[in-house]
Amino acid sequence: MANDKVRAAIRSALRAAADPVRGAAAQAYMKSSTPSLGVRVPEVRRAAKAAAAAYPLESAEELRETVLDLWRGAEYREERYAAIDLTGLRLVAGDLGMLSVYEEIIRTGASWDLVDGVAHRLCALLQAHRAELTPVLLAWSEDADFWFRRASITAQLAAKSGTDTTLLARVIEANTADTEFFIRKAIGWALREYAKMDPVWVMDFVERNGQSLSPLSRREAVKNLPVR
Repeated sequence: MANDKVRAAIRSALRAAADPVRGAAAQAYMKSSTPSLGVRVPEVRRAAKAAAAAYPLESAEELRETVLDLWRGAEYREERYAAIDLTGLRLVAGDLGMLSVYEEIIRTGASWDLVDGVAHRLCALLQAHRAELTPVLLAWSEDADFWFRRASITAQLAAKSGTDTTLLARVIEANTADTEFFIRKAIGWALREYAKMDPVWVMDFVERNGQSLSPLSRREAVKNLPVR
């Protein structure tokens, strides 16, 4: 059962911090039908953290239900940001049961800010459950919904030395022909991020796939690499 007190506390805190002028600008920037309260991201995170501290969630199941309750009933974009923030609580760290929650967020969020919001969570699950998550991400890389394809590519952004380069290569190669901006950008972003750990691998990958990578993906990937 969802924790109604956590949900109510988050909503109350967000509405108290609302900035209508900033909210209107944020909604216009996102080109979204969902209104924004104009609350800055750090304030959203503080609201979620404070609510969870004031009304502790007692189980992973309660947390999942609270997250989905807040997500599904969100009237403002910041409520969905707060729902994603709750998924970062230690109570569900490495909990494979969260995968279905992230799937719903990706499917119904369908926007870069919301989909990218769970990238670090997917990364943590992959590190904790590599055997289970690898086939999931490979399947997502070929999903009809490009937001799942983007999620498969961005899922290792925070992996650093724990990056599975075979998996990274496969999810990217499955999408090099895609003309969708958010896919091309994700490919470049993922490669650029991993280049901080292994620039040689990234340069070799780009050179091997030079004809199939879009100019945007290639440009982003090598942005911080020395010219050969």
